[in-house]
Amino acid sequence: MNDTRQQILDATAGLLARLGAEAVSIRDVCQAAGVTAPTVYHHFGDKKGLLDAVAEEGFTRYLRTKRARKPSGDPLADLRRGWNDHIGFALEHPAFYRLMYGTPNAEARPPAREGHRALVAILDRLAAAGRLRLPPEEAATLIHTGSVGTALSLLSTLDGPGTAELAERMREALFAAVLHRDEPPEDEAVRELARTLLASLSARPARELTPGEHGIMLELLQKLS
Repeated sequence: MNDTRQQILDATAGLLARLGAEAVSIRDVCQAAGVTAPTVYHHFGDKKGLLDAVAEEGFTRYLRTKRARKPSGDPLADLRRGWNDHIGFALEHPAFYRLMYGTPNAEARPPAREGHRALVAILDRLAAAGRLRLPPEEAATLIHTGSVGTALSLLSTLDGPGTAELAERMREALFAAVLHRDEPPEDEAVRELARTLLASLSARPARELTPGEHGIMLELLQKLS
């Protein structure tokens, strides 16, 4: 029974990567998974239930890596590694990522809250070391919104040879906004990246972001540019 459910989830994820959520039908899923429509409905109820389950599967895979990582003695290194893991997962699993962060109430799912708590725990350590400019919860909101906005922008408009460099520059710009740094970031490089992302999000808002998250992202980019 569980094997059949997982088979359907895997087949749906493959279809989403090729076709996108809007184009995938239950018939497509049945053909790809080798099951009948009643079997899909039995496990997931309807297409929305199926897509919600795929999003949960995405969070499960994402958090599996985060749970396996143990805190190091350097919370800043852990924070940087967490950002890299987030962007890396988005680029490696775009279909999962868009469902994880592009559906209503995505942030309310228990796995999403677990990820948030892990981020706040790192920021608590940085605050205890006197490295944080903002309260941990506020800093977590900025970093999370920035990472989601960056990932979605890379997936929709900026994917290419410079993807890794762009993600790293945005990471350092965001960290500079919330942390006391020993060395200043490369100001002009940061401003250039902020202007690029600002133009991208202004011309083509990331529909996966909520209006509030989109506003926070634009405000931060305007400050950085």
